[in-house]
This record gives sequence, C-alpha cells and structure tokens, in this order.
Amino acid sequence: MESYIDVHCHLTGGEFDEIGGISAVVERARENGVQRMICSGFDLASSQIAKDLSETYDEVYFCAGFHPSELKKFREGDLEEIRALCQHEKCVAVGEIGLDYHFDDNPAKEVQRDLFHRQLVLADELGLPVVLHSRDAAQETLEFLRERKELLRHGGLMHCYSYSPEMTADFMALGLRFSFGGPSTWKNGKKAQECIQRIPAPLLLSETDCPYLTPAPYRGTFPNEPKNVKYVVDNMAVLLNKNVEALKKQIMQTAKTLFFKLK
Repeated sequence: MESYIDVHCHLTGGEFDEIGGISAVVERARENGVQRMICSGFDLASSQIAKDLSETYDEVYFCAGFHPSELKKFREGDLEEIRALCQHEKCVAVGEIGLDYHFDDNPAKEVQRDLFHRQLVLADELGLPVVLHSRDAAQETLEFLRERKELLRHGGLMHCYSYSPEMTADFMALGLRFSFGGPSTWKNGKKAQECIQRIPAPLLLSETDCPYLTPAPYRGTFPNEPKNVKYVVDNMAVLLNKNVEALKKQIMQTAKTLFFKLK
C-alpha cells in the first residue's frame, strides 16, 4: 500500500500537548499511513525546533524561513542562521516565505517584499526550492515572482493554494507546484476543488497546515494533525476520478522530485 505525505504542517507549538504531544501525533500519523511530514518553519525559533524534530523522528523533514506575518521578530543576522539550518540534511526548502496582506497590523508591504526577495536569493544560492505563502496578495505575488523568475530555478510550492482557478496557469508558468489541505474537502471549498481538477495531477501535493484547517469529516476539530492528510488525498482522488493508491504514489513522487532531499 502506498504512503501518504503531508508536505506542510506545523508541529512546533504547544497545540498538541493535551493530546499526547508530538510523539503521539507522529505515531498516529504512522498508524494512518503517513510516511513523511514536512514541518514548516515560520520564524527562526520555529525553524530551529523543526530541525530538532527532524532529528528525533525519521518521518519528519523540515523547511526554514520567515513567514511574512512574523517579520516583526526578524533581526539582522537571522538570515545567516536560517542559511545554516537550510544546509541540514533534512531541510528540504526555504519556507514558508511570501506576502500576506490580510491583517492591517501585518508588517509593512515594503518590509515583506524585502525579506521575501532576500529569502528567494538565499534559496537560489543554496539550490533549494521555496515554500510560498500568499494571502490576499494574488496579483502582487504573481508579479513579484515573475520579476524574479530566475530565482525559482530550483522550483517552489504554492502551499494551501487559495486563489482563482484561472490564476493557476500563471503560477504554473513559473514552474510551481500546488498543495491543498482541509479547505479542499469542505462543502464550501468549490474554488479549491475546481483548481484541483484544473491543475495537472503531477503538480499536485497534499498537506494539512495543521494545527489548523481540519478537513471534513472533522472540520471544526482542533488541533488538526498530519494523520488527517488522508482525507485530503482521498477527496482529491474522487475529484480527479483517480485510483487512491495511484494518486498517493504520484504525490509522493512529485514531493521527492521537488524536495530532492526527501528519502
């Protein structure tokens, strides 16, 4: 039986303390056929914890970077520490990085754009792909990446893709892949479902973005955890009219192609 992969999860907070901690989360993932989990950093501290988790659990890999909403924590010198983390054998990407214009108190757009650019440069220098976060910044993100297409030579992932089906072609033209999580299983997730049906299957990946965005049939349950990625993939197989085992195999191969350090 083929294995599931959760290409984007957050395991570095305390959200799982009351349900057995990370060891129990990883064990439940194993029991549900999840062979690989990529724990995403969102600032320096979480990236360091993600590295530690990858050294503790064979199934866990990680990425390191600064999320645009977390840049108030950024200090000069942090990028050099991120650089060092990215050279770890189990760091598969620089991320999650990008633009987030959702909240009024988010860091200024100029600050976000500056650190986004610097982290794209870092990924290119290290020969790594990037994990991209973009919220309420569709056109800005697209134009920003188009202007820096040469920095995407090693590929990238639009994680938890939430923009229009029509824009998928524009992001595909930049050589990007797309991952979908819980929202693609919800009754009101029609846009994500249409995107899944429009994007070529070899460009699709599965995630939970846990501890948030729990998929159906457990929407509203907190915390979400990697074991639930199976509901995302199984729903994706229905949308694509594709055999689940074949889709799982394809998703794992796509993940290993993009994140070449994955074993």
